[in-house]
Amino acid sequence: MLDSGADDLILKPFVFSELSARMRALLRRGANTPDAMLRVHDLELSRIEHIVKRAGERVQLTPKEFALLEYLMRNVDQCVTRPQIIEHVWNLSFDTMTNVVDVYINYLRKKVDAGSQRKLIRTVRGSGYQMQGAPPPNGSAD
Repeated sequence: MLDSGADDLILKPFVFSELSARMRALLRRGANTPDAMLRVHDLELSRIEHIVKRAGERVQLTPKEFALLEYLMRNVDQCVTRPQIIEHVWNLSFDTMTNVVDVYINYLRKKVDAGSQRKLIRTVRGSGYQMQGAPPPNGSAD
């Protein structure tokens, strides 16, 4: 098999931790793709390793917080509405009575923006939220 072009082989029976480690190694090989690492200002998100860092410091996020942050970073400098967030992060139709997006944005702000001079997550009044890539005009931040 290896002579036929395969670059790895695992024989049965195998331990799942070994399979998992080999899968991570394979994913790292493709980690140089542009979408593998998202950057906005001093915020970095590794889609392969599921690691977030702000100013070099690791930020611990839940899987849903990570998905929300990734969605905001993929749409940097664009306003994303609550229905768009619900659809892309929670894979649901929008329920006008829920405040789940606002709650999770608050969680992200506490973890990502806390202690930083420049706030990256901005509320667009009456519309939704925005990940700010460019500095705000006149130094104003939300």
